[in-house]
Order: sequence, then structure tokens, then C-alpha cells
Amino acid sequence: MSSDFEVQFREQTRSLLDPDEEILAWVVAQPRGTGVSRGGGGLAPQAIGGAWAKKSRGGAEDAGLELTTPMALALSQKRLLVFGLETSAMGKPKGVKGLVSSAPLAEVDSISAKRLLLGKTIAVALRGGEVKLEVGAGQDAKGLATQFERAKATA
Repeated sequence: MSSDFEVQFREQTRSLLDPDEEILAWVVAQPRGTGVSRGGGGLAPQAIGGAWAKKSRGGAEDAGLELTTPMALALSQKRLLVFGLETSAMGKPKGVKGLVSSAPLAEVDSISAKRLLLGKTIAVALRGGEVKLEVGAGQDAKGLATQFERAKATA
């Protein structure tokens, strides 16, 4: 993520946080399968990706977290947050639309990150459900998971 958008993201989210809250880590993400469903390769991969994305959105809804595309998954010392993002024609983030949903850290069981071909996946265990997301290769998904462990330990 460009450092210009890092500064802009922090400025634009500040008013959406509680006064004693700050963003510890964040990544640009989308429901697992969205990239496959939007990619080329014919109808079969698009259908499979669409099914994965629908399953990911359903898992999030069951856990009480709303997803959007494009989005930023962020972590504060108090909550896991989902922000809607504006993007340029090239798909690069250019602004924060607003806070879409959040969950108290006490209700988040785990956040894990894994490499996947050119990108990474994030699995969030929350309120008895699981939310699966995909993030680009340049995103620090592991850093988000590490910050979660630190925040959870001190909460």
C-alpha cells in the first residue's frame, strides 16, 4: 500500500473511531473468491469464485459482520472493523466511504493469514463462525494477525 494512502486512510477513519481508539493494522481485502469470480478464464472459474464469495459473505453474516467490496479490514485495540473503500478506475484505493461493520475484540477468537499463489488469505474466527477473505500480495496480512494477538493479549 502506498504511504500516501496509508496517511489518508488513517486521517479518514479517525472520525469513525471512538476517541480512545486507533488503528493498529489494516489491509485491503475482499470476500474469498471475489478475485476468481472477476477474473477471466471462462464461466466455470467465475461460477466457482462466485460460490466461494457467496459462502464467505454468508459466513460473515452468520458471525454478525458485514462485508463489502472493496473493503479494508482494520484492527484497533478495541474492535475489528470493516471499512468500505472508494477505488480508482485501476482498482487502487483512493478513499474511505465509511464504517460498514465492526465486532468487539472479545468476540474475535482468531485471525490467521496464509499465502495463496499471488496473494494471501485471512481467516477470521468470530462468534462461532468463520470469515474468509483474500488480500493482495503487497498487503501485510501476517502483520494484521500478529497485531491481533498482541491486542487480544493486552485486552
